[in-house]
Amino acid sequence: MDKQLLKTVWLEKFQIFFLDGIDNKKFLNGITTSNMLQVNVDPVKTCWLTPKGVLKSLIEIHYIDNQLLILILEGNFNEIRNYFENVIFPVDKVKISTIKTTVRIQEANDIYSWRDYNPILLNENDCDEYILKNSLKVLNQNDLNIWKIKQAIPRKDFEINGVNNPLELGLSDLIDFQKGCFLGQEIMARLKNLASLKQEIRVWKSYNPINNIYSRDEKVYLDNKKNKIVGYITSFAKINEKEFIGLAMVKKNYFGENNNYFSYKFGFLKLNQSIGSIFL
Repeated sequence: MDKQLLKTVWLEKFQIFFLDGIDNKKFLNGITTSNMLQVNVDPVKTCWLTPKGVLKSLIEIHYIDNQLLILILEGNFNEIRNYFENVIFPVDKVKISTIKTTVRIQEANDIYSWRDYNPILLNENDCDEYILKNSLKVLNQNDLNIWKIKQAIPRKDFEINGVNNPLELGLSDLIDFQKGCFLGQEIMARLKNLASLKQEIRVWKSYNPINNIYSRDEKVYLDNKKNKIVGYITSFAKINEKEFIGLAMVKKNYFGENNNYFSYKFGFLKLNQSIGSIFL
């Protein structure tokens, strides 16, 4: 079979849990950034924030009969599960059940946003047959990391770092500004009304990295004079011996001034907005 005909996919194992009970949507509506009472898509991609509006988790919610399947795309699974357990009161008609592992598969390409494709959830034992039957090419770990960077998917301990908010991270389409209260709602409304964020996530590439790969200097400078700090690198991956790619949080004031940004760690950087980012 011609390998060019194979569809490339993101395949990854995730822990999941279910929310049972007639109030499960109402319960999630007060915690996540989506309007769970009026959604018309399945699955729902949404965010869990701190009260200060900082992104803690990127969540995918699937409807399985009357249950809601909770899959943590990025974030701390145990943290959010424990949080749910702690805030469910006896009067709430909601309970957590069936914690297990699933395999998630979705198409992965550089033309469309990762949010444009609906995933398939499978039991691990069914994966090989499904991949063979559908002529799929599974991204290896390094290629998957590169693709996630190109899509600007925020990752735990990198972009999800206890500081960044979802609007800066290009996730504004996952925030429902019209619904009622949810964690971080006041901060999100305030940032939206400001009409302009100070910084946004950008994809960068370095074609001639200097030999400082192990440096801890994550700063992005306006140019190689290193007089003006305009951002900081949040993550990176190696494409080949001469190319690196990564994400950086960059001050908006300096967009468009040049495209010869500089990093002590990676040399000159070319910055672009990701196809996976949606800003206000």
